[in-house]
Amino acid sequence: MDNALMIQRSLRHVWHPCTQMKLHETQPLVPIARAEGVWLYDLEGRRYLDGISSWWVNLFGHSHPHIKAALVDQLDRLDHVMLAGFTHPPVVELSERLGVLTGLGHAFYGSDGASATEIALKMSAHYWRNTGRPEKCRFIGLAGGYHGETVGALAVTDIAIFREAYAPLVRLAATVPSPDARAALSGETPADAARRAAAGLKDWLEQHHAQTAALILEPMVQCAAGMAMHDAAYLREARALCDRYEVHLIADEIATGFGRTGTMFAHQQAGIRPDFICLSKGLTGGTLPLSAVLTTDTVYDAFYDDDVARGFLHSHSYTGNPLACRAALATLELFDQTDVLAKNAGLALKLDQAFAPLTQHPSVRNARRLGMIWAWDIDEGFDGAPPQPRFANRYAQQAMAQGVVLRPIGNTIYAMPPYVLDAQTTAHLANGALAALQATLAEKGDAL
Repeated sequence: MDNALMIQRSLRHVWHPCTQMKLHETQPLVPIARAEGVWLYDLEGRRYLDGISSWWVNLFGHSHPHIKAALVDQLDRLDHVMLAGFTHPPVVELSERLGVLTGLGHAFYGSDGASATEIALKMSAHYWRNTGRPEKCRFIGLAGGYHGETVGALAVTDIAIFREAYAPLVRLAATVPSPDARAALSGETPADAARRAAAGLKDWLEQHHAQTAALILEPMVQCAAGMAMHDAAYLREARALCDRYEVHLIADEIATGFGRTGTMFAHQQAGIRPDFICLSKGLTGGTLPLSAVLTTDTVYDAFYDDDVARGFLHSHSYTGNPLACRAALATLELFDQTDVLAKNAGLALKLDQAFAPLTQHPSVRNARRLGMIWAWDIDEGFDGAPPQPRFANRYAQQAMAQGVVLRPIGNTIYAMPPYVLDAQTTAHLANGALAALQATLAEKGDAL
């Protein structure tokens, strides 16, 4: 089967996510037949380097033999059993491993990042109810924050395009200033900007802590806000404030976890421990959907009671699926076997060198990196010409023409590749990213 026929069938029957479907009248879908390592292959054999890890999920390359072998072995043993009233070795072993890694315990499982957000929010509010403080049922999020697109997750998401259409359904959380280092004032360091944002959080908590259940944030990088990076000082200040005002701290590490920011979990760079941690995306190495929420014994104990209604009565049909849990265990084994974090530190320096021409391009503003995440804000009017419309879509198409999958967030180009690039694929990614920018900026407005 060729690409054209598969595209036709997909457009007839599939509603694609996060997409205005009319866009595909002019921007063709790309049918993918197989994937290996950092490469995606279409039905006609063309290949594309997966520069964003297929929405930030893939860690060790596609079709990794160790993860595949674990899945095949598990499929011969147990494909699925409900987790209500039952348990199984992969979910127990994974929960033990995650507990050691996070310092938290009693993992509760869902199937995606938004599910993890919902679980954490519900647990926090229900904890306060169970401890005799039901008025503590409101939440705080950061300006520009994103935590998923289910109704509860949208309440703590501050990106209008995802939320406005559903406003009547959403109980909005409060929004406090983002510690985004790009907001630093003249003479300020990123740490200064972080502390100034924390002062805004303090002002809000002083007035509203009695009604506030939790603060939710993405530690170190607000990904959907254009890879907005901040200093670890904010996390230390936020932890201290949450302790002072008796508010839970929820670390959304769905995208930032499992080495993306240079440490296993981003919050570890601040030397703190959250009350809840939400995990997904890289948890299974990009193979199967799975999410987890871990919390403190204090929270868990508040639900432990003879009264059923005081229990956490939340569920998903595939909660703790054995196949997904086994994939996650295999992924964690790769961290143990290959000293991933140390190797990534060396790989990141090589990528910095390869990306240098892009970083130095006159249209780039605020070039930045944290761990294995790179971002560049693009000022299309750098030469006096007005910015052109639809930069992100145009750039993505130009990148595909270069054999690279890169999908900007607004006018922010970013790269979040798998951890297995070699010299050749590093050069291909960096050269393709620069060539795509040059081609996008060279386009004429009347040709769009």
